[in-house]
Amino acid sequence: MLGGVSINGKSGRPDDTIGIGGVVNGISNDPHRIPQCRPPRHLDRGRALTNYRTETIIEAYYSYALTASTRTSFDYLYVTNPGYDADQSPPNIFTGRAHWQF
Repeated sequence: MLGGVSINGKSGRPDDTIGIGGVVNGISNDPHRIPQCRPPRHLDRGRALTNYRTETIIEAYYSYALTASTRTSFDYLYVTNPGYDADQSPPNIFTGRAHWQF
């Protein structure tokens, strides 16, 4: 499941953009979740997933137009059950980006 919205400014800051989105991921193949089956290492870091849950990601960003050709963006992500493992703590991820177009 996936959804999101991105909105451009109207008055005052017409070149700025704000957005929010989310996604819910799951493993469709049950053998990845059964302890007797050996799942790929990228799914479980070398051990069976004993506390499988769907992974949820929420993202919010703001893109600030410095000039007509230069932008800076700030982004925040929150991930529940990272790697489909409810035993993992949810990380808070902050990023920044600069974009210059010529």
